[in-house]
Amino acid sequence: MDTTYYLEQFQNAADQLDKTFLASKQLEVAVVLYGDSVCLKLYKKSWATTGQDPITAQTRIFFSIWTNELAWQEQKLLYNIHAFKLRNLKGYSIESRKFADNFRHQFKDLEHKWPNVSTNFGPLTLMQGWIKTDLEQPGNEIICLSNNFFEIEPLIENTLAHFKR
Repeated sequence: MDTTYYLEQFQNAADQLDKTFLASKQLEVAVVLYGDSVCLKLYKKSWATTGQDPITAQTRIFFSIWTNELAWQEQKLLYNIHAFKLRNLKGYSIESRKFADNFRHQFKDLEHKWPNVSTNFGPLTLMQGWIKTDLEQPGNEIICLSNNFFEIEPLIENTLAHFKR
């Protein structure tokens, strides 16, 4: 897989996201290589360990869209929301399983908008799925998934509020 090409495709899609909306929600976007995958990540600094890079922080929540050689051969973009080590998130008293259950309960009403999605994971993966993509122009699907995430971002905030100290 030509990671340079896909990094460019993912970055082009990231550049088309609504900057005003991102800023209003304090959402950040990053396009990165993670292992053998090209990823777009949406996250908030407040969802990560203070003073650490929110992309790699020990404690963090983020939405990710990615592909790798195997997924690309199947013409797929994969997506998920991860929540790592939330018990250490400053200002909150979170049990990971309860956090995941709370989020998933709220997500049920919007689940139909997410193709091939599942919530049948441990508490680290709140939801995960995939969509078919155009191998030459994955940008439209990346933007669509990102916009879908914008709709469910408040679910994360609502869930965090439930656990605020």
